[in-house]
Amino acid sequence: MNRKLRIAQYGCGKMSVYTMRYVYEKGAEIVQAFDVRPEVIGKDIGDIIGGGKKGVIVQDAKNAEAVFTKDKPDACIVTTMSLMQDLKIPFLTCAKTGVNAVSTCEEAFYPQNSSPVLFKEIDELAQKNNCTICGSGFQDVFWGNLITVLSGATQTIRKIKGKSSYNVEDYGIALAKAHGAGLDLAAFDREVAAVDKVSDAERQKSIEAGSYLPSYMWNVNGWLCDKLGLTITRQTQKTVPQTYGKDLQSSTLGMTVPAGHATGMSAVVTTETQEGIVIESECIGKVYGPDEFDQNDWTLVGEPETEVIINRPATVELTCATVVGRIPDIINAPAGYVTTDKMPSPQYRLKPLNEYVK
Repeated sequence: MNRKLRIAQYGCGKMSVYTMRYVYEKGAEIVQAFDVRPEVIGKDIGDIIGGGKKGVIVQDAKNAEAVFTKDKPDACIVTTMSLMQDLKIPFLTCAKTGVNAVSTCEEAFYPQNSSPVLFKEIDELAQKNNCTICGSGFQDVFWGNLITVLSGATQTIRKIKGKSSYNVEDYGIALAKAHGAGLDLAAFDREVAAVDKVSDAERQKSIEAGSYLPSYMWNVNGWLCDKLGLTITRQTQKTVPQTYGKDLQSSTLGMTVPAGHATGMSAVVTTETQEGIVIESECIGKVYGPDEFDQNDWTLVGEPETEVIINRPATVELTCATVVGRIPDIINAPAGYVTTDKMPSPQYRLKPLNEYVK
């Protein structure tokens, strides 16, 4: 393509500070921006990014469909919530108006194993209107493609073990609350952990009804199995609270989390496959204490055994850079809801984004 890519930003919170700046730095431009919060609507996006006015004013998200219908961008970046039900309106808006969309939403990474009905609805509408919808971010590289590339150097795999931690302070209040941060342990058990204290049949019924609340690794394990060609026979999830021995101040929650209360949660997803390979992955999201930091550790158990340890990854920036770098892949992909296991591996975009569009 011989012109700059025209990108819309849907959700102008913490993540958008990076996604919008990265769009400009990769030779594209933000042409529209949307949010639901009155305190953000009406702002110039330059006041959010920093570095001067851009001449693009944040509009009420209710107007997105009308704006897209009148002036369709090449793609839309959605940085709002972490669950597919929360993305139903922006994704359906994009699919209805034929706008390609990529989201940082963790469930959007591989939603067919947790929200199959909504996935199908979005997929069919996107196919009808010739656009592509998908999810990407940190998990695309560090929980997905990194692992499948390493598997290509492994003779025999018996088990894949992963553990990743992140500070919920970096992602906004919706994510922090979804992790149970700030709850006492009884409330955590009632409001967060209870969803996993069910039989396989009850869980499947919840998935089919669109009411299941997956941890991030639920979708990652599905993506990994699809990419590796594994057949899932059983998948389970267990959620436990994380605590800290001292009071912790949370700017995102606007409160002090008392010692012994939940600072967040750990979710372990275990996937058994017909081929005998077990995937056991854990994500830990919490309000960090002063001595805690992001970690990403994966081990391929087999011949040979390989362990990768990444301390202090810049999770927010890596998430946003991956999403922006994926824009050409999304534009080039077939119409529909296309997960990134069906796309080329992420690559560094040395040239302006439009030069990678076929």
